[in-house]
Amino acid sequence: MAEESVKLLGYWASPFALRVHWALKLKGVLYEYIEEELPNKSTLLLRYNPVHKKIPVLVHNNKPLAESLLIIEYIDEVWKQNPLLPEDPYERAKARFWVKFFDDKCASEIMAAFSSKGKEQEKAAIARENLKTLESALQGKPFFGGETIGFLDIAVGWIGIWARIVEEIVDVNLIDAETMPLLTDWLKKFLEVPIIKASIPPWDKLLEHNKGFHKILTVAST
Repeated sequence: MAEESVKLLGYWASPFALRVHWALKLKGVLYEYIEEELPNKSTLLLRYNPVHKKIPVLVHNNKPLAESLLIIEYIDEVWKQNPLLPEDPYERAKARFWVKFFDDKCASEIMAAFSSKGKEQEKAAIARENLKTLESALQGKPFFGGETIGFLDIAVGWIGIWARIVEEIVDVNLIDAETMPLLTDWLKKFLEVPIIKASIPPWDKLLEHNKGFHKILTVAST
């Protein structure tokens, strides 16, 4: 039997690539990581993702797959150990619902708060309201996945890092212990899990990178 080949094309500062790193590591899957130099996209990336030309891309036995959430579901189906999605169909559907809610209603507003010059506070207020709604999915559980980290935890976990970046750069608070105690406690717990923590980029490097990214976005919006 031929040796299994798993590659991940990503970018060190991407929260979406980070999702895939977390999923692979939680599953115990050995993989080769290929760092892309954005915006100078490699011929490999353009070949493997000709439609969107974006990272992350998972290449499993020479078969490429794009989009972080689709990749995570694929990983969960192929490697059965340490399941990320619930076995029960209803619970699985609920996890997908909340992931979609997060990407559509929370992540988009966090990015808007970061990049909307003059409207940061307005966008942050919407993000906070939606994050408070998301918090209800915890329902007193240690993780969104229950007793262990699951699909929703992996999809949402990056906000614990990027919310701090938004606060540092544009001076708006997205998550606080007083209004979102369950979400705050969950983030502390999640980001301290050794496998999760080991994959997070260095804070100083990430902050400096996003300061530069913020300048580009605000200049483009004027």
